[in-house]
Amino acid sequence: MAVGVDADAMMGADVEEVALTANSADNAEYRGGEEPSLDELARRRGVRPVASVHDMARPGLFESDDDLDAFLAHVLAARHADLA
Repeated sequence: MAVGVDADAMMGADVEEVALTANSADNAEYRGGEEPSLDELARRRGVRPVASVHDMARPGLFESDDDLDAFLAHVLAARHADLA
């Protein structure tokens, strides 16, 4: 899909047409072959497995105990909603 700008609306400004893609099949990186596996994508980005949940801990993530309680209540409600 190409997106352009009405040249008359730009009153003589330089106009550039840009091609956008909606899926990886249109992405030049994947043309002519298969999409890389998740393992390959992780390797390319230097992503490593989490060794411990403590690695994911972020002090001060929630501003207050009330914020943490609200988050936990939301997670619990979402889990129960999926069971129904």
